[in-house]
Amino acid sequence: MKNTDKKYGLGIHTSSPELGLAISNFSGDIRWQTWNLGRDLSTHLHQKLQEFMPPQTWQDLSFIAVAKGPGSFTGTRMGVVTARTLAQQLDIPLFAISTLAAIAWSYKGKNQQLSLQMRAQRGQLFTAIYQVGEKGLNPLLEDTVMTPEAWDKTLVDWPTSQQLINVENSLGISVLSLLELVHLEWQKGKRSHWSEALPFYGQHPVEK
Repeated sequence: MKNTDKKYGLGIHTSSPELGLAISNFSGDIRWQTWNLGRDLSTHLHQKLQEFMPPQTWQDLSFIAVAKGPGSFTGTRMGVVTARTLAQQLDIPLFAISTLAAIAWSYKGKNQQLSLQMRAQRGQLFTAIYQVGEKGLNPLLEDTVMTPEAWDKTLVDWPTSQQLINVENSLGISVLSLLELVHLEWQKGKRSHWSEALPFYGQHPVEK
């Protein structure tokens, strides 16, 4: 018999061609799955969500976590819109988390500074620097877009050493880190309204 006393969190990561979904009650019951959907992500997202949810139901959810970017413009937009719609209909909190923050949290385990770079359009880079601690992340340099030259200078001039992480395109598996980060906020009593969840694109999608 299913224990309905324990509520779940749902993670949705669509900021790369690899869709990632995860669900957990943070008490031992956790599932996750990734699909390399490429350009089909936008047409398959809702179907994959419906197939992934059972045996849990939408009413089992206490909150939703979604990757807000940076990453694919279309994928990120689809994920955020879908998560906002679900959170609004279910009347539950929605947390939008940086793609780079989720990657940084996947390196948890020791106190360290991580500099992250991910390829953007027009020869630029999405960049960020995070302090990774046992109880969460501290953004030392917020997610932003830089030229490779400006980023190199930033790293050279940074007062402390960091581990440089080159973020690749297949990011679906980091949905687990995404969900963990939100659960840390949830335990601290934070409740984020769905209307506060906005995508971070970094660049205008049609700019040349």
